[in-house]
Amino acid sequence: MANEQHTRSASVRPRVEPHRSASCGDPRDVLARLTKGPDRAGRVTHTEHLPPRNGRHAHWPDRIRPEVIEAVQQAGIDRPWEHQARAAAHALDGDSVIIATGTASGKSLSYLAPVLSTLLDGSEAPNGRGTTALYLAPTKALAADQRRAVTDLAAPLGTAVRAAVFDGDTPMEEREWVRLYANYVLTNPDMLHRGLLPGHTRWSSFLRALRYVVIDECHTYRGVFGSHVAQVLRRLRRVCARYGSEPVFLLASATAAAPGEGAARLTGVRPVEITEDTSPRGETVFALWEPPLTELEGERGAPVRRTATAEAAELLTDLAAEGVRTVAFVRSRRGAELISLIAQDRLAAIPAPRSPGATEDRHQDAPEGTPEDTPGAAGADAAETDASVGVGTGVSVGVSTGLAGEGVSPHGSPPTAAATCPKSDAPSNAPCTPASCWAWPRRTRWNSASTSPGWTPSSSRAIPAPAPPSGSRPAARAGPVRARWPS
Repeated sequence: MANEQHTRSASVRPRVEPHRSASCGDPRDVLARLTKGPDRAGRVTHTEHLPPRNGRHAHWPDRIRPEVIEAVQQAGIDRPWEHQARAAAHALDGDSVIIATGTASGKSLSYLAPVLSTLLDGSEAPNGRGTTALYLAPTKALAADQRRAVTDLAAPLGTAVRAAVFDGDTPMEEREWVRLYANYVLTNPDMLHRGLLPGHTRWSSFLRALRYVVIDECHTYRGVFGSHVAQVLRRLRRVCARYGSEPVFLLASATAAAPGEGAARLTGVRPVEITEDTSPRGETVFALWEPPLTELEGERGAPVRRTATAEAAELLTDLAAEGVRTVAFVRSRRGAELISLIAQDRLAAIPAPRSPGATEDRHQDAPEGTPEDTPGAAGADAAETDASVGVGTGVSVGVSTGLAGEGVSPHGSPPTAAATCPKSDAPSNAPCTPASCWAWPRRTRWNSASTSPGWTPSSSRAIPAPAPPSGSRPAARAGPVRARWPS
């Protein structure tokens, strides 16, 4: 029974069975093919293999409203994982919680279930807003995506849950409606500091009923920025205390090293730690990939390594040519576009992320489908581009550049990380979980996971890159090698 349920994110997108390429064999075989040859053999400095893991189910706490459970079941999720049920129970008990489980382990549903149940209770109050909830995201894109997720999940609940985004792009007339009627407000720390707290008297009805504060991707609030956000949250607690409320903090992160300690410093409240991941995971192979030295010399004759951008583009091209679906994560949009153009020149069109533009462009929905002749995608990190890679995706490989730690390689060039393709004979219900590599200091890692049962192109905001100059042709091969995408 462990793998009978395929848990998707709360955004609940259609499940599509991927076509498995014949070239996607054992992940270690793919790694061996990529490192074949004397010039590549020494680039992998460390490998680690994680066996597949079965999931463990549980039942929702009795205090979750039946309407919410039914809505979750309509989204295709029959039963929660154990860590989801535990987090929901603590939230309903009034305990602040930090959910620090792996990528695509269902963290969103862990806090959405108790929040929606409490909002449903509050909708029965005379004013229709007996309880409220506040969601904080580090980026506008993530807040907009979460609003869509909540709206989709809470659709069977009717108007009991009224989710709305409150940020700098929200029109003035809409802000008035959010302040008076919304009971689930999604915003960011800057808008909380500049727009909501200074006018707390006008927001008194919302703050008086505030029950939950959700802080997503809480690991992003570190350093000087994190200390500023911590002060804003303490101010929020003081203002809520003035109106007689004491909100419960629900935090989520897949990459927090010390989740309990970090959450306590951020919020001023010691939370319950949920760190045991009971969701299923496919077979995973990690490798640390270091770019080679070049003939160039840096300051005082120091050796210079090949850039991570060039290395990632080469890996992306070779993997795509073998029919291995690949995603390359880099630090910036400019880097993603550069990798895309290099790969285009060598092989075929690789989508790049949307460039900064008008408000309607930033909040525009992602394309509904990905062309079958697109073997890979290049993008900035998931928090910025609103990409969700893990359970429910058909992505076989994730290539990350310069994201494995705070530092750079000893010779000044950030290293490259990658994830190989899944086993072609993996169980169809084994989810793909390409783990992130942020926590690995000064190195990167190779990440491979089993094929997932579904590919959701709408979760990755991939936008086609600019076309190459007219007359240009792929330099590496006579024609593009195409990988089949699920229809």
